[in-house]
Amino acid sequence: MTAVARTTVETARPDPAPDRGGRRLPRILHPVAWWVWALSLATAVSRTDNPLLLFLVLAVLGYVVTARRTEAPWARGFKYYLYLALTVVAIRVVFRAVFATGVTPHDHFLFSLPRIPTPDWYAGIEIGGPVSLEALLSSATDGLRLACMLCCIGAANTLANPKRALRVLPGALYELGVAVTVAISVAPQLVQSVQRVARAKKLRAGGAKGVKALRGIVVPVLEDALERSLRLAAAMDSRGYGRAGTATRRSRRGTGALMLLGMCGLCAGAYGLLDATAPTFLGLPAMASGAALCVAGLRLGGRRVTRTTYRPDPWRLPEWAVAGSGVLSAVLLFSDLGYDPAQLNPSFYPLTWPGLPLVPTAAILLAGTAGFLAPPPGPVQRADTQ
Repeated sequence: MTAVARTTVETARPDPAPDRGGRRLPRILHPVAWWVWALSLATAVSRTDNPLLLFLVLAVLGYVVTARRTEAPWARGFKYYLYLALTVVAIRVVFRAVFATGVTPHDHFLFSLPRIPTPDWYAGIEIGGPVSLEALLSSATDGLRLACMLCCIGAANTLANPKRALRVLPGALYELGVAVTVAISVAPQLVQSVQRVARAKKLRAGGAKGVKALRGIVVPVLEDALERSLRLAAAMDSRGYGRAGTATRRSRRGTGALMLLGMCGLCAGAYGLLDATAPTFLGLPAMASGAALCVAGLRLGGRRVTRTTYRPDPWRLPEWAVAGSGVLSAVLLFSDLGYDPAQLNPSFYPLTWPGLPLVPTAAILLAGTAGFLAPPPGPVQRADTQ
């Protein structure tokens, strides 16, 4: 009777189609796709200081992060990047108000700060004096552009796991990639530590506020960061990080020479593309030659590093769609097609309401399609084992 009942229940319950490890894993977008999307959007932001477009970028970032972040603890840290962005804007406005520059008699004066006399060698910069509405709006817009770039990096840190991106680097860049990964992981780990300490204080019913509460959070977070550093150093040492490998001195010198010449070629090519008066061979030919030398150096240096990857992240149509939406957004803002480039950088002298150009708006909204082009992350479900 028990066997019959068990058979009935198992027949009515759908099979979760487990994978080889006995688990049903959610489809997670490739981390490199998120970084390409975020860096492309940050590149597009560097093209404009139109406050309407910048606020639209923040709205797109908030939508994509809310729609496609995972359940990891550090994935809830995008609000901390927003706090940092507000701090950047506030600092920029305060500096513009204290160091009075660019104030004309036709501005709308708000208030005046006490003027501090400066020495002769400090000529050209005044401390204190009148503060105008145009100057504050201009400084706030400059700070907002930098804040949007920081939020783009924060979105990439929130959506992508940098440790998974390390697995796709060439073998020659593995050690450099580990260092970059450790540096990028600092912010998510600090966010996770702050959340854990704050949750522990709530469980202990701590009623401290103000400076005392800050001290109760900062000290445990710093202690946790030190412990993480020591554990990371021990793990890297046990895995032979920094070892010379089996490469000979001749191979290392050849790799270094190829990489150095390749980087020089890339720099010359970038200069040739940006300077219209440069010779023709300093443009695309130098760029292509430098890229070829860098690839050759990476392949030669990667021979001394043997690594295996467990369950490599696939690169499929959703990855192409997400990365392409960000790249296309940046290309549209740099192409100057279908709109006046002056609309990307409106002037506050005289004070007028900025316009909202159609093509840049559509380009930013195109980057927001990553919110539904990327597969939705889901919780890991355990398969039933008999």
